[in-house]
Amino acid sequence: MFNKIRKKGHRKASKSDGAETPIPTNNAAPNPDVTVNHASRTAGAPSQLLSLDCLGHGSGVVEVLPLLKEIPLSERHALFIRKLQICCASFDFSDTLKNAREKEIKRQTLNELIELVQSGSSKMNEIMQEGLVKMISINVFRCLPPAMHENTGSESGDPDEDEMFTDPSWPHLQLVYELLLRYVVSPDMDTKIAKRYLDHSFVLKLLDLFDSEDAREREYLKTILHRIYGKFMVHRPFIRKAINDVFYRFLFETERHSGICELLEILGSIINGFALPMKEEHKLFLVRALIPLHKAKCVASYHQQLSYCITQFVEKDYRLADIVIRGLLKYWPVTNCGKEVLFLGELEDVLEATQSEEFRRCMVPLFRQVARSINSSHFQV
Repeated sequence: MFNKIRKKGHRKASKSDGAETPIPTNNAAPNPDVTVNHASRTAGAPSQLLSLDCLGHGSGVVEVLPLLKEIPLSERHALFIRKLQICCASFDFSDTLKNAREKEIKRQTLNELIELVQSGSSKMNEIMQEGLVKMISINVFRCLPPAMHENTGSESGDPDEDEMFTDPSWPHLQLVYELLLRYVVSPDMDTKIAKRYLDHSFVLKLLDLFDSEDAREREYLKTILHRIYGKFMVHRPFIRKAINDVFYRFLFETERHSGICELLEILGSIINGFALPMKEEHKLFLVRALIPLHKAKCVASYHQQLSYCITQFVEKDYRLADIVIRGLLKYWPVTNCGKEVLFLGELEDVLEATQSEEFRRCMVPLFRQVARSINSSHFQV
């Protein structure tokens, strides 16, 4: 009986081996957990990419591989997948000496992938793009470290001090973000394929990262999200709504968020491109999200970008001037003189784009507030 079982096991193994295409050795030991089919995307192919999140932690995975440009085209697909596996490995970057060799191999691999995507010398098929986006997701979508105020227990922090935070893993993360940016802006990228992986879930996770205290990460996120908005028209309504939700959560729940300034910079460009007549959706966004942002205590940290967005609305549609001015008066500060100076500057910009008809509608409450400001004991006001 034992011999029969052993023979059946041998027959099953030979059948499986015949259905799979082995990964070329290329001076490195093959990974038995990964199979690649070069002819078509069979049922076995997706499983290789879906297992990327569990690769890169075992011994022998982070290895030196030949350059993609040094091997035949027929073998590049399999080697590309193996390089993605290397880039899925995670390390402790707070200790510079720990896994130094593996970190350097991963850094060189990421640089090679950036060069490959940027040059467009090797067009990626759908399986390769799926693996690339999954690798990027594994690296950048993570739990952010506690904010400065959470560590100190203070209620209000100095924005200048918060900007000093630097993520120890940034030199590594920067390469991953650069790879994502090059992929998004690549002229060879087929948006019909890419939108399957740069989907709504991906966009929401990107928006979550805007709360990072590292300004360098937020700058990359701002550029990447703006490029995604410009390239994927199908995602535009969802991105606007998702940003709207971030503002709601900031206003009515946390009153803390590191990326409001960067999100407003993206919106400034988006609002500038709105077509006329303006959609009701955009007017509601102005009334329900942008104008209420004036009431936050930390409005000074993003007021310049907020003022630009508000002014863009009035310049696009002069009929919104009355709504904007009354909104400013509604949230006008009573005891915060520094905030009042900001409001006066924004009011001046709005009035420059206001026509006489709209001005007459709001001039009574406006001049009442100006009179109160004139009587202020603060010299700047």
